[in-house]
Amino acid sequence: MWLLSSAALLLLVASHAVAAFDLDDVTATAARLAQEPFQASQGQVPEWLLKINYDQWRDIRFRPQRALWRDEHLPFQVQFFHPGLYYDRTVAINVVDDGVVRPVEFARNQFDYGKNDFAHRIPAKLGYAGFRIHYPLNRPDYYDELIVFVGASYFRALGRGQVYGLSARGIAIDTIAPTAEEFPHFREFWLVRPAADAKNLVIYALLDGPSVTGAYRFTVEPGDQTVVHVEARVFLRRPVAMLGIAPLTSMFFHGENTLQPPVDFRPEVHDSDGLLLNFDSGEWLWRPLDNPRALQVNSLQMHNPRGFGLLQRDRNFEHHQDLETRTDLRPSVWISTEGEWGDGAVQLVEIPTDTDIRDNIVASWVPRQQPSSGKPAAFSYTMYWYNDDPARPPGGRVIATRRDWGTVENAHRFVLDFDGQELRALGSDQTPHAVVTITTGDAAAELLDQHVVKNPVTGGWRLSFQIRPKKWVPIELRAFLKRGGHALTETWSYALLP
Repeated sequence: MWLLSSAALLLLVASHAVAAFDLDDVTATAARLAQEPFQASQGQVPEWLLKINYDQWRDIRFRPQRALWRDEHLPFQVQFFHPGLYYDRTVAINVVDDGVVRPVEFARNQFDYGKNDFAHRIPAKLGYAGFRIHYPLNRPDYYDELIVFVGASYFRALGRGQVYGLSARGIAIDTIAPTAEEFPHFREFWLVRPAADAKNLVIYALLDGPSVTGAYRFTVEPGDQTVVHVEARVFLRRPVAMLGIAPLTSMFFHGENTLQPPVDFRPEVHDSDGLLLNFDSGEWLWRPLDNPRALQVNSLQMHNPRGFGLLQRDRNFEHHQDLETRTDLRPSVWISTEGEWGDGAVQLVEIPTDTDIRDNIVASWVPRQQPSSGKPAAFSYTMYWYNDDPARPPGGRVIATRRDWGTVENAHRFVLDFDGQELRALGSDQTPHAVVTITTGDAAAELLDQHVVKNPVTGGWRLSFQIRPKKWVPIELRAFLKRGGHALTETWSYALLP
Protein backbone atom coordinates (compact mmCIF):
# COMPACT_ATOMS: atom_id res chain seq x y z
CA MET A 1 0.00 0.00 0.00
CA TRP A 2 1.40 3.44 0.83
CA LEU A 3 2.85 2.90 4.29
CA LEU A 4 6.41 3.95 4.99
CA SER A 5 8.50 1.40 6.84
CA SER A 6 9.94 2.28 10.25
CA ALA A 7 13.44 1.88 8.85
CA ALA A 8 12.68 4.32 6.05
CA LEU A 9 11.34 6.84 8.53
CA LEU A 10 14.43 6.53 10.75
CA LEU A 11 16.60 7.10 7.68
CA LEU A 12 14.64 10.25 6.85
CA VAL A 13 14.97 11.61 10.37
CA ALA A 14 18.68 10.76 10.58
CA SER A 15 19.61 12.21 7.22
CA HIS A 16 17.61 15.43 7.13
CA ALA A 17 20.14 17.39 9.22
CA VAL A 18 22.96 16.96 6.73
CA ALA A 19 21.04 17.35 3.46
CA ALA A 20 19.64 20.51 1.85
CA PHE A 21 16.19 21.39 3.11
CA ASP A 22 13.53 19.10 1.62
CA LEU A 23 10.47 17.01 2.45
CA ASP A 24 12.48 14.84 4.83
CA ASP A 25 12.99 17.82 7.15
CA VAL A 26 9.27 18.50 7.32
CA THR A 27 8.58 14.78 7.77
CA ALA A 28 10.91 14.65 10.76
CA THR A 29 9.02 17.52 12.39
CA ALA A 30 5.64 15.93 11.65
CA ALA A 31 6.82 12.61 13.12
CA ARG A 32 7.94 14.34 16.30
CA LEU A 33 4.69 16.29 16.64
CA ALA A 34 2.66 13.12 16.21
CA GLN A 35 4.20 11.76 19.42
CA GLU A 36 3.22 14.87 21.38
CA PRO A 37 -0.20 16.16 22.51
CA PHE A 38 -1.79 18.60 20.10
CA GLN A 39 -1.21 22.23 21.00
CA ALA A 40 -3.93 24.52 19.65
CA SER A 41 -2.52 27.72 18.17
CA GLN A 42 -5.55 29.97 18.65
CA GLY A 43 -4.97 33.03 20.80
CA GLN A 44 -2.26 34.51 18.60
CA VAL A 45 -4.73 36.97 17.05
CA PRO A 46 -6.26 39.66 19.31
CA GLU A 47 -9.92 39.01 20.12
CA TRP A 48 -10.98 42.43 18.88
CA LEU A 49 -9.47 41.72 15.45
CA LEU A 50 -11.65 38.62 15.14
CA LYS A 51 -14.77 40.75 15.70
CA ILE A 52 -14.30 43.10 12.77
CA ASN A 53 -16.80 42.74 9.94
CA TYR A 54 -16.17 41.42 6.44
CA ASP A 55 -15.89 44.87 4.85
CA GLN A 56 -13.30 45.92 7.44
CA TRP A 57 -11.20 42.80 6.80
CA ARG A 58 -11.49 43.26 3.03
CA ASP A 59 -10.24 46.83 3.43
CA ILE A 60 -6.93 45.50 4.75
CA ARG A 61 -4.89 45.03 1.59
CA PHE A 62 -1.35 43.84 1.08
CA ARG A 63 0.79 46.40 -0.74
CA PRO A 64 1.86 44.76 -4.06
CA GLN A 65 5.13 46.70 -4.07
CA ARG A 66 6.10 44.80 -0.89
CA ALA A 67 5.62 41.38 -2.50
CA LEU A 68 8.31 38.81 -1.82
CA TRP A 69 10.80 38.52 -4.76
CA ARG A 70 9.23 41.53 -6.56
CA ASP A 71 12.50 43.50 -6.63
CA GLU A 72 14.42 40.43 -7.82
CA HIS A 73 12.31 40.17 -11.00
CA LEU A 74 11.68 36.46 -10.51
CA PRO A 75 8.86 34.66 -12.36
CA PHE A 76 6.91 34.20 -9.09
CA GLN A 77 5.94 36.74 -6.41
CA VAL A 78 4.31 36.23 -3.01
CA GLN A 79 1.74 38.39 -1.22
CA PHE A 80 0.38 37.74 2.27
CA PHE A 81 -2.99 37.68 4.05
CA HIS A 82 -3.68 39.58 7.24
CA PRO A 83 -5.23 37.71 10.22
CA GLY A 84 -8.66 38.69 11.51
CA LEU A 85 -12.37 37.89 11.13
CA TYR A 86 -12.47 34.18 10.07
CA TYR A 87 -8.70 33.72 10.33
CA ASP A 88 -8.02 33.24 14.02
CA ARG A 89 -4.50 31.84 13.83
CA THR A 90 -1.23 32.75 12.18
CA VAL A 91 1.10 30.57 10.15
CA ALA A 92 4.89 30.65 10.08
CA ILE A 93 6.30 31.35 6.61
CA ASN A 94 9.92 30.78 5.59
CA VAL A 95 12.04 31.13 2.48
CA VAL A 96 14.51 28.45 1.43
CA ASP A 97 17.42 29.93 -0.53
CA ASP A 98 20.24 27.57 -1.55
CA GLY A 99 19.22 25.25 1.28
CA VAL A 100 19.29 28.01 3.88
CA VAL A 101 16.02 28.69 5.74
CA ARG A 102 15.05 32.16 6.92
CA PRO A 103 11.70 33.38 8.26
CA VAL A 104 9.55 35.96 6.50
CA GLU A 105 8.82 38.58 9.14
CA PHE A 106 5.46 40.32 9.47
CA ALA A 107 5.40 44.12 9.29
CA ARG A 108 2.40 46.44 9.58
CA ASN A 109 3.66 48.68 6.77
CA GLN A 110 3.27 45.78 4.34
CA PHE A 111 -0.47 46.43 4.50
CA ASP A 112 -2.78 49.28 3.59
CA TYR A 113 -5.53 49.38 6.24
CA GLY A 114 -7.80 51.57 4.13
CA LYS A 115 -10.59 53.30 6.08
CA ASN A 116 -9.89 51.24 9.20
CA ASP A 117 -8.59 53.23 12.18
CA PHE A 118 -6.98 50.37 14.08
CA ALA A 119 -3.61 49.98 12.30
CA HIS A 120 -1.79 51.31 15.39
CA ARG A 121 -3.35 48.53 17.50
CA ILE A 122 -1.96 45.70 15.36
CA PRO A 123 0.82 43.81 17.22
CA ALA A 124 4.21 44.47 15.63
CA LYS A 125 4.95 40.75 15.23
CA LEU A 126 1.42 39.50 14.60
CA GLY A 127 2.17 37.12 11.70
CA TYR A 128 0.30 36.14 8.55
CA ALA A 129 -2.92 34.21 7.99
CA GLY A 130 -1.67 32.77 4.70
CA PHE A 131 -0.27 33.73 1.30
CA ARG A 132 -0.90 33.78 -2.41
CA ILE A 133 1.48 33.19 -5.30
CA HIS A 134 1.40 35.54 -8.28
CA TYR A 135 2.63 34.75 -11.79
CA PRO A 136 2.15 36.29 -15.29
CA LEU A 137 -0.49 33.66 -16.11
CA ASN A 138 -2.71 35.48 -18.60
CA ARG A 139 -0.34 38.10 -20.01
CA PRO A 140 3.41 38.71 -19.67
CA ASP A 141 3.18 42.18 -18.12
CA TYR A 142 0.90 41.39 -15.17
CA TYR A 143 1.32 39.03 -12.20
CA ASP A 144 -2.04 37.26 -11.74
CA GLU A 145 -3.02 35.28 -8.67
CA LEU A 146 -2.03 31.67 -9.27
CA ILE A 147 -2.54 29.72 -6.05
CA VAL A 148 -3.71 30.65 -2.55
CA PHE A 149 -3.09 28.96 0.81
CA VAL A 150 -5.26 30.43 3.58
CA GLY A 151 -7.47 28.93 6.28
CA ALA A 152 -7.05 25.44 7.82
CA SER A 153 -5.47 23.26 5.07
CA TYR A 154 -7.40 24.88 2.20
CA PHE A 155 -5.81 25.94 -1.06
CA ARG A 156 -7.07 26.72 -4.54
CA ALA A 157 -5.42 27.45 -7.87
CA LEU A 158 -6.18 28.81 -11.33
CA GLY A 159 -5.41 27.85 -14.88
CA ARG A 160 -5.25 30.41 -17.65
CA GLY A 161 -8.48 32.40 -18.12
CA GLN A 162 -10.16 31.08 -14.97
CA VAL A 163 -11.66 32.61 -11.82
CA TYR A 164 -11.57 31.05 -8.36
CA GLY A 165 -14.11 28.34 -7.61
CA LEU A 166 -13.71 25.06 -5.79
CA SER A 167 -11.03 24.45 -3.16
CA ALA A 168 -8.73 21.61 -2.24
CA ARG A 169 -7.55 20.60 1.23
CA GLY A 170 -4.49 18.85 2.57
CA ILE A 171 -6.66 16.22 4.26
CA ALA A 172 -10.22 15.63 5.49
CA ILE A 173 -10.98 14.17 8.93
CA ASP A 174 -14.40 12.81 9.97
CA THR A 175 -16.37 14.68 7.31
CA ILE A 176 -19.55 12.69 8.00
CA ALA A 177 -18.69 11.12 11.35
CA PRO A 178 -21.08 11.33 14.34
CA THR A 179 -18.59 13.68 15.97
CA ALA A 180 -17.81 17.14 14.63
CA GLU A 181 -15.59 17.35 11.55
CA GLU A 182 -11.97 18.15 12.32
CA PHE A 183 -10.10 20.77 10.31
CA PRO A 184 -6.30 20.33 10.63
CA HIS A 185 -4.31 23.35 9.56
CA PHE A 186 -1.06 24.10 7.82
CA ARG A 187 0.93 25.71 10.61
CA GLU A 188 4.17 26.39 8.75
CA PHE A 189 5.30 26.86 5.15
CA TRP A 190 8.64 26.94 3.36
CA LEU A 191 8.80 28.67 -0.05
CA VAL A 192 11.76 27.65 -2.19
CA ARG A 193 13.24 30.65 -3.98
CA PRO A 194 12.84 30.02 -7.73
CA ALA A 195 15.53 30.49 -10.33
CA ALA A 196 15.20 33.39 -12.76
CA ASP A 197 13.98 31.04 -15.50
CA ALA A 198 11.94 28.69 -13.24
CA LYS A 199 8.80 27.12 -14.70
CA ASN A 200 7.54 25.88 -11.34
CA LEU A 201 7.55 26.77 -7.66
CA VAL A 202 8.10 24.38 -4.73
CA ILE A 203 6.25 24.86 -1.45
CA TYR A 204 6.63 22.73 1.69
CA ALA A 205 3.97 22.66 4.40
CA LEU A 206 3.59 21.23 7.91
CA LEU A 207 0.09 20.01 8.81
CA ASP A 208 -1.11 19.78 12.41
CA GLY A 209 -4.39 18.90 14.09
CA PRO A 210 -5.86 17.05 17.07
CA SER A 211 -5.78 13.71 15.21
CA VAL A 212 -3.14 14.11 12.51
CA THR A 213 0.16 15.65 11.47
CA GLY A 214 1.66 15.70 8.02
CA ALA A 215 4.48 16.82 5.73
CA TYR A 216 3.62 18.12 2.25
CA ARG A 217 5.50 19.16 -0.85
CA PHE A 218 3.61 21.13 -3.53
CA THR A 219 5.19 21.69 -6.93
CA VAL A 220 3.17 24.30 -8.81
CA GLU A 221 3.48 24.65 -12.58
CA PRO A 222 1.27 27.36 -14.13
CA GLY A 223 -0.31 27.15 -17.58
CA ASP A 224 -3.54 26.53 -19.49
CA GLN A 225 -3.85 23.67 -17.04
CA THR A 226 -2.10 24.63 -13.84
CA VAL A 227 -0.49 21.49 -12.47
CA VAL A 228 0.07 20.93 -8.76
CA HIS A 229 2.04 17.84 -7.83
CA VAL A 230 1.46 16.78 -4.23
CA GLU A 231 3.63 14.52 -2.09
CA ALA A 232 2.39 13.90 1.44
CA ARG A 233 3.41 11.88 4.51
CA VAL A 234 0.72 11.69 7.14
CA PHE A 235 0.83 10.53 10.78
CA LEU A 236 -2.28 9.81 12.86
CA ARG A 237 -2.11 10.82 16.50
CA ARG A 238 -5.21 8.74 17.16
CA PRO A 239 -7.67 6.67 15.14
CA VAL A 240 -10.27 8.60 13.15
CA ALA A 241 -13.68 7.60 11.87
CA MET A 242 -12.96 8.76 8.32
CA LEU A 243 -9.72 9.75 6.62
CA GLY A 244 -10.19 11.63 3.34
CA ILE A 245 -7.23 11.78 0.94
CA ALA A 246 -6.97 14.54 -1.71
CA PRO A 247 -10.27 16.17 -0.69
CA LEU A 248 -12.05 18.66 -2.92
CA THR A 249 -14.75 21.07 -1.73
CA SER A 250 -17.22 22.81 -4.03
CA MET A 251 -20.68 24.36 -4.35
CA PHE A 252 -23.80 23.18 -6.18
CA PHE A 253 -26.95 25.25 -5.64
CA HIS A 254 -29.11 24.33 -8.63
CA GLY A 255 -28.71 23.10 -12.19
CA GLU A 256 -30.43 21.43 -15.14
CA ASN A 257 -31.30 18.39 -13.06
CA THR A 258 -32.99 20.41 -10.27
CA LEU A 259 -36.72 19.61 -10.28
CA GLN A 260 -37.84 22.73 -8.44
CA PRO A 261 -35.12 25.39 -8.76
CA PRO A 262 -35.33 28.48 -6.54
CA VAL A 263 -36.48 31.80 -7.93
CA ASP A 264 -33.22 33.00 -9.49
CA PHE A 265 -32.41 34.93 -12.67
CA ARG A 266 -29.50 32.55 -13.15
CA PRO A 267 -30.55 29.27 -14.82
CA GLU A 268 -27.72 27.36 -13.09
CA VAL A 269 -25.62 28.17 -10.04
CA HIS A 270 -22.66 25.91 -9.26
CA ASP A 271 -18.87 25.84 -9.07
CA SER A 272 -18.90 22.19 -10.18
CA ASP A 273 -21.63 20.13 -11.81
CA GLY A 274 -20.31 16.58 -11.62
CA LEU A 275 -17.91 14.01 -10.20
CA LEU A 276 -15.78 12.11 -12.72
CA LEU A 277 -14.07 8.81 -11.85
CA ASN A 278 -11.55 6.67 -13.73
CA PHE A 279 -11.45 3.06 -12.53
CA ASP A 280 -8.49 0.69 -12.65
CA SER A 281 -10.45 -1.27 -15.30
CA GLY A 282 -10.37 1.77 -17.57
CA GLU A 283 -14.06 2.61 -17.10
CA TRP A 284 -15.03 6.28 -16.76
CA LEU A 285 -18.05 7.22 -14.65
CA TRP A 286 -19.87 10.58 -14.50
CA ARG A 287 -21.99 11.45 -11.47
CA PRO A 288 -23.99 14.71 -11.81
CA LEU A 289 -24.08 16.72 -8.59
CA ASP A 290 -27.28 17.67 -6.81
CA ASN A 291 -28.57 19.82 -3.97
CA PRO A 292 -30.53 17.16 -2.07
CA ARG A 293 -33.35 17.68 0.41
CA ALA A 294 -31.39 15.70 3.01
CA LEU A 295 -27.72 14.87 3.50
CA GLN A 296 -26.62 12.48 0.75
CA VAL A 297 -23.46 10.36 1.02
CA ASN A 298 -22.33 8.00 -1.74
CA SER A 299 -19.27 5.77 -1.54
CA LEU A 300 -18.15 4.66 -4.99
CA GLN A 301 -16.00 1.59 -4.37
CA MET A 302 -12.74 1.33 -6.32
CA HIS A 303 -9.43 -0.52 -6.37
CA ASN A 304 -6.31 1.46 -7.23
CA PRO A 305 -8.19 4.42 -8.73
CA ARG A 306 -6.58 6.05 -11.72
CA GLY A 307 -8.14 9.37 -10.87
CA PHE A 308 -11.15 11.39 -9.83
CA GLY A 309 -12.25 15.00 -9.84
CA LEU A 310 -14.97 17.59 -9.50
CA LEU A 311 -15.64 19.21 -12.87
CA GLN A 312 -17.39 22.31 -14.17
CA ARG A 313 -18.47 20.72 -17.43
CA ASP A 314 -21.19 23.18 -18.50
CA ARG A 315 -19.37 26.39 -19.51
CA ASN A 316 -22.07 27.97 -21.67
CA PHE A 317 -22.55 31.50 -20.31
CA GLU A 318 -26.21 31.39 -21.39
CA HIS A 319 -26.69 28.66 -18.78
CA HIS A 320 -25.12 30.74 -15.99
CA GLN A 321 -25.87 34.42 -16.71
CA ASP A 322 -23.74 35.64 -13.80
CA LEU A 323 -21.64 38.62 -14.87
CA GLU A 324 -20.34 39.20 -11.33
CA THR A 325 -19.02 35.80 -10.26
CA ARG A 326 -18.62 34.17 -13.72
CA THR A 327 -19.39 30.65 -12.56
CA ASP A 328 -18.93 29.59 -16.19
CA LEU A 329 -15.18 30.24 -15.75
CA ARG A 330 -14.67 28.19 -12.57
CA PRO A 331 -11.92 25.55 -12.85
CA SER A 332 -12.37 21.81 -12.95
CA VAL A 333 -9.92 19.82 -10.83
CA TRP A 334 -8.72 16.37 -11.82
CA ILE A 335 -6.62 14.27 -9.45
CA SER A 336 -4.34 11.73 -11.10
CA THR A 337 -3.17 9.18 -8.56
CA GLU A 338 0.36 7.82 -8.38
CA GLY A 339 1.36 4.41 -7.10
CA GLU A 340 -0.87 1.78 -5.52
CA TRP A 341 -3.75 3.26 -3.50
CA GLY A 342 -5.35 -0.13 -2.82
CA ASP A 343 -9.00 -0.66 -1.95
CA GLY A 344 -11.31 2.11 -0.89
CA ALA A 345 -13.92 4.47 -2.21
CA VAL A 346 -14.34 7.93 -3.61
CA GLN A 347 -16.79 9.40 -1.14
CA LEU A 348 -19.17 12.06 -2.41
CA VAL A 349 -20.95 14.17 0.21
CA GLU A 350 -23.82 16.41 -0.91
CA ILE A 351 -25.23 18.75 1.76
CA PRO A 352 -28.56 20.57 1.39
CA THR A 353 -28.19 24.33 1.03
CA ASP A 354 -30.50 27.28 0.48
CA THR A 355 -27.73 29.63 -0.63
CA ASP A 356 -24.78 29.73 -3.01
CA ILE A 357 -22.37 31.33 -0.53
CA ARG A 358 -21.46 28.07 1.23
CA ASP A 359 -19.69 25.02 -0.12
CA ASN A 360 -21.91 21.95 0.13
CA ILE A 361 -20.02 19.35 -1.92
CA VAL A 362 -17.07 17.26 -0.71
CA ALA A 363 -15.27 14.50 -2.63
CA SER A 364 -12.24 12.54 -1.36
CA TRP A 365 -10.57 9.15 -1.47
CA VAL A 366 -11.30 7.09 1.65
CA PRO A 367 -8.95 4.09 1.97
CA ARG A 368 -10.48 0.89 3.28
CA GLN A 369 -7.46 0.33 5.52
CA GLN A 370 -6.36 3.39 7.42
CA PRO A 371 -2.84 3.75 8.82
CA SER A 372 -2.30 2.92 12.47
CA SER A 373 -1.61 5.72 14.92
CA GLY A 374 2.05 6.71 14.87
CA LYS A 375 2.80 4.91 11.60
CA PRO A 376 3.32 7.16 8.57
CA ALA A 377 1.34 6.89 5.34
CA ALA A 378 2.72 8.31 2.10
CA PHE A 379 0.72 9.22 -0.97
CA SER A 380 1.35 11.24 -4.12
CA TYR A 381 -0.94 12.66 -6.76
CA THR A 382 -1.04 15.33 -9.44
CA MET A 383 -3.81 17.91 -9.61
CA TYR A 384 -4.88 19.60 -12.85
CA TRP A 385 -6.80 22.89 -12.59
CA TYR A 386 -8.29 23.32 -16.05
CA ASN A 387 -11.24 24.27 -18.28
CA ASP A 388 -11.66 21.15 -20.38
CA ASP A 389 -9.61 18.22 -21.61
CA PRO A 390 -10.79 15.80 -24.32
CA ALA A 391 -8.75 13.04 -22.66
CA ARG A 392 -10.92 13.15 -19.51
CA PRO A 393 -12.68 11.02 -20.64
CA PRO A 394 -11.22 10.10 -24.04
CA GLY A 395 -14.61 8.95 -25.43
CA GLY A 396 -18.13 10.31 -25.39
CA ARG A 397 -19.37 12.20 -22.37
CA VAL A 398 -22.60 13.42 -20.81
CA ILE A 399 -22.99 17.15 -21.39
CA ALA A 400 -26.41 17.59 -19.79
CA THR A 401 -28.69 15.77 -17.35
CA ARG A 402 -32.31 16.89 -17.23
CA ARG A 403 -35.29 15.40 -15.43
CA ASP A 404 -39.00 15.89 -14.87
CA TRP A 405 -42.05 13.87 -13.78
CA GLY A 406 -42.45 12.23 -17.19
CA THR A 407 -45.64 11.21 -18.97
CA VAL A 408 -46.63 8.29 -16.73
CA GLU A 409 -48.10 8.59 -13.24
CA ASN A 410 -45.51 8.29 -10.41
CA ALA A 411 -42.67 8.18 -12.95
CA HIS A 412 -39.41 10.10 -13.29
CA ARG A 413 -38.10 10.99 -16.74
CA PHE A 414 -34.40 11.52 -17.44
CA VAL A 415 -33.06 13.19 -20.59
CA LEU A 416 -29.31 12.81 -21.17
CA ASP A 417 -27.30 14.50 -23.91
CA PHE A 418 -24.12 12.68 -24.94
CA ASP A 419 -21.43 14.27 -27.09
CA GLY A 420 -18.00 13.34 -28.45
CA GLN A 421 -16.05 13.01 -31.68
CA GLU A 422 -16.99 9.38 -32.31
CA LEU A 423 -20.65 10.07 -31.54
CA ARG A 424 -20.78 13.01 -33.93
CA ALA A 425 -19.37 10.84 -36.71
CA LEU A 426 -22.42 8.55 -36.52
CA GLY A 427 -25.15 9.31 -39.01
CA SER A 428 -28.79 9.49 -38.00
CA ASP A 429 -29.22 5.96 -39.39
CA GLN A 430 -26.44 4.60 -37.12
CA THR A 431 -28.29 4.87 -33.83
CA PRO A 432 -26.24 3.60 -30.87
CA HIS A 433 -27.77 1.28 -28.31
CA ALA A 434 -28.48 2.55 -24.80
CA VAL A 435 -27.72 0.37 -21.80
CA VAL A 436 -29.80 1.54 -18.83
CA THR A 437 -29.56 -0.39 -15.57
CA ILE A 438 -31.15 -0.12 -12.15
CA THR A 439 -28.27 -1.21 -9.95
CA THR A 440 -30.38 -1.49 -6.79
CA GLY A 441 -32.33 -4.30 -8.47
CA ASP A 442 -35.48 -4.63 -10.54
CA ALA A 443 -37.57 -4.92 -7.37
CA ALA A 444 -36.91 -1.27 -6.57
CA ALA A 445 -38.09 0.29 -9.83
CA GLU A 446 -39.14 -0.54 -13.37
CA LEU A 447 -37.76 0.87 -16.59
CA LEU A 448 -40.75 1.99 -18.62
CA ASP A 449 -39.22 3.08 -21.91
CA GLN A 450 -36.08 4.43 -23.50
CA HIS A 451 -35.30 6.24 -26.72
CA VAL A 452 -32.08 7.33 -28.45
CA VAL A 453 -32.21 10.04 -31.11
CA LYS A 454 -29.68 12.16 -32.95
CA ASN A 455 -29.41 15.68 -31.54
CA PRO A 456 -29.14 17.95 -34.59
CA VAL A 457 -28.13 20.95 -32.46
CA THR A 458 -25.11 19.43 -30.71
CA GLY A 459 -24.31 16.70 -33.25
CA GLY A 460 -24.40 14.18 -30.42
CA TRP A 461 -27.13 11.83 -29.23
CA ARG A 462 -29.97 12.16 -26.73
CA LEU A 463 -31.13 9.35 -24.48
CA SER A 464 -34.45 9.66 -22.68
CA PHE A 465 -36.03 7.07 -20.38
CA GLN A 466 -38.61 6.82 -17.62
CA ILE A 467 -38.34 5.08 -14.26
CA ARG A 468 -41.23 4.20 -11.95
CA PRO A 469 -40.21 3.32 -8.39
CA LYS A 470 -41.80 0.28 -6.77
CA LYS A 471 -40.35 0.92 -3.32
CA TRP A 472 -39.68 4.03 -1.27
CA VAL A 473 -35.90 3.57 -1.33
CA PRO A 474 -32.92 5.28 -3.00
CA ILE A 475 -32.53 3.94 -6.53
CA GLU A 476 -29.16 3.78 -8.27
CA LEU A 477 -29.24 4.25 -12.03
CA ARG A 478 -26.57 3.83 -14.69
CA ALA A 479 -26.58 4.40 -18.43
CA PHE A 480 -24.18 4.49 -21.37
CA LEU A 481 -24.22 4.24 -25.16
CA LYS A 482 -22.60 1.46 -27.16
CA ARG A 483 -22.47 0.20 -30.74
CA GLY A 484 -21.41 -3.23 -31.91
CA GLY A 485 -20.30 -4.32 -28.45
CA HIS A 486 -18.09 -1.24 -28.07
CA ALA A 487 -18.83 1.35 -25.37
CA LEU A 488 -18.94 4.80 -26.95
CA THR A 489 -19.33 6.85 -23.78
CA GLU A 490 -18.56 7.15 -20.10
CA THR A 491 -21.10 5.64 -17.72
CA TRP A 492 -23.68 8.04 -16.35
CA SER A 493 -24.57 7.36 -12.70
CA TYR A 494 -27.38 8.87 -10.63
CA ALA A 495 -29.06 8.37 -7.27
CA LEU A 496 -32.84 8.77 -7.47
CA LEU A 497 -33.93 9.64 -3.94
CA PRO A 498 -37.42 8.98 -2.52
